[in-house]
Amino acid sequence: MSSGLTFKLHPLVMVNISDHHTRVKSQMYATNGGDDISRVFGCVIGIQRGRTVEIFNSFELLYHPASHSLDRPFLDKKQQLYKKVFPSFYILGWYSTGGEAQESDMQIHKSLMDINESPLYVLLNPAINHAQKDLPVTIYESELHVIDGIPQLIFVRSNYTIETVEAERISVDHVAHLKPSDGGSAATQLAAHLTGIHSAIKMLNSRIRILHHHLLAMQRGDIPCENSLLRQVSSLLRRLPAIESVKFQDDFLMEYNDTLLMTYLAMFTNCSSTMNEVVDKFNTAYDKQSRRGGRTAFI
Repeated sequence: MSSGLTFKLHPLVMVNISDHHTRVKSQMYATNGGDDISRVFGCVIGIQRGRTVEIFNSFELLYHPASHSLDRPFLDKKQQLYKKVFPSFYILGWYSTGGEAQESDMQIHKSLMDINESPLYVLLNPAINHAQKDLPVTIYESELHVIDGIPQLIFVRSNYTIETVEAERISVDHVAHLKPSDGGSAATQLAAHLTGIHSAIKMLNSRIRILHHHLLAMQRGDIPCENSLLRQVSSLLRRLPAIESVKFQDDFLMEYNDTLLMTYLAMFTNCSSTMNEVVDKFNTAYDKQSRRGGRTAFI
């Protein structure tokens, strides 16, 4: 039996976990052909009101496979950063990818009990199953059971519902339409932009490979050495450390701060809209009572 808590999962959490898995899978495929697809790990954050637990967001964590443990200094740093932006959010538990919960997962689960005495475990199955209609997401709670006279913690499945706000519905709908249309053109401007970037990176990678093979052939003596080409390559390589300059760091931080500012403004706008709806409902509910008592309605 579960604890009786009501879990509400926001789509942003699933999008974050899927994006985390996709990026790790792409890196693994680029390095070793995708033979070893590692699991991804992170924390889920949100709020708990009474018996209702609402999972709003998540962030990535560093995992040490040898010790089956998380990088705690990195976790503490990320927690402090999120506290500055979302002071009402708390670490509710952690997430990972896979088909079923594994024995080593309990070790990670126990290591987070000093942050949350009853953490939850969100497991996303990245395998595509077209016959499955439900979301491939499972939420586990931990319960203490006595097995063969020994108290042990085990994972127990819990039910959950999907909770969305207007901004999330728009974002999820936008992401869902990021696919080519029947005519071959991208469905959205963002998809067209990403397709162009992908083509440019692919072309750059192809030209670098050609240049690399050509240099190796000159080193082996298969083709004559071209000093002019070597000078051009050397000049190009000397330009690479330019991105470590102070100007680059200043420009990067400026762009980064502008992006954070836009995110904060969007959050404040959403909060103001929600507050306005609450005030309108309050005025509608107590307008008659306020008039009878001779008092002014809340504005």
